[in-house]
Amino acid sequence: MIRWTGVPRRHRKVRTRVEHTFSRMKNYSILRDRRRRGDGLHHAVQAVARLHDLALAP
Repeated sequence: MIRWTGVPRRHRKVRTRVEHTFSRMKNYSILRDRRRRGDGLHHAVQAVARLHDLALAP
């Protein structure tokens, strides 16, 4: 990973915004794909939770 210590604050903010946008897009596509298969919302939420290493009760 690139060291961002010497980069101006504005560039770090832009980079952070882009990374957050990509993560939201990934979450949305996983939810959409899981629902398309007809597995139900519970399975879609579990898929997103696995991405974030969260533990959900069955």
